[in-house]
Amino acid sequence: MPDKNPLPKIVYSCYFDVSREGEQFIPEHIFSYQNSGSLAMNIGTESYTFNEGDFRFCKRNTLVKFVKQPPEGGEFKALSIRIDQEALRQLSRENGYSSDHKYEGGPIISLDPDPLFKTYIDSLMPYLTLQHGDNEPLFSLKVKEAVLILLRAKPELKDILFDFTEPGKIDLEEFMLNNYHFNVGLNRYAYLSGRSLATFKRDFEKIFHTSPSRWLLQKRLQEAYYQIKEKGMKPTDIYLDLGFEDLSHFSYAFKNAFGHAPSKI
Repeated sequence: MPDKNPLPKIVYSCYFDVSREGEQFIPEHIFSYQNSGSLAMNIGTESYTFNEGDFRFCKRNTLVKFVKQPPEGGEFKALSIRIDQEALRQLSRENGYSSDHKYEGGPIISLDPDPLFKTYIDSLMPYLTLQHGDNEPLFSLKVKEAVLILLRAKPELKDILFDFTEPGKIDLEEFMLNNYHFNVGLNRYAYLSGRSLATFKRDFEKIFHTSPSRWLLQKRLQEAYYQIKEKGMKPTDIYLDLGFEDLSHFSYAFKNAFGHAPSKI
């Protein structure tokens, strides 16, 4: 499911305040270094935390929530390399790389420190001042370099990197119950469940006896009610985690469903 506008290959993130911003769908593999601060990641069924000096690898086609936490009096900084499918296919053709086994592990992998990792990350700093476009061949070379370094340090990543298959058809009920709180479009849910959008909607209504949009809203609101009433959570603490774009939208939907504002429970 390629995007029309290609994403930048090298991304430098910097935040002074706690941030939950970020795409909740990872379309390409990502190799990252945590320069400072910490990053909490949640994939629905499991959580991960990465601190200053940590390296990580994120598998493509993953739904994830982020909390970016700067250190006290400092900045959150992270450097990420998007490993696109085109670069991987070129490396596969040039070097004969292929995926020999189906990877069964989790989509977020903590990488042990390796001297080559840090040397590589340091080599990226001058590229941050360059614009994409005319310099695209340079960025593509750095992506390929990242792949070769990853393979040297952790050869088993080959089965992830060179698996070019798209998501297969999976149990839709289990998938939705695990992932309803991610704020992504129905097209993403359909793709990750191995279905066309039309088939996704048809299968969804057979299972849940309602439309996907209506079910998602009801499910998120039910969970919000439980979190507020039973666990004493504040609306400001949960609305983003449950897939609502902003507090006003959450409050409006909550009042429509339950007859009063979430603050009145």
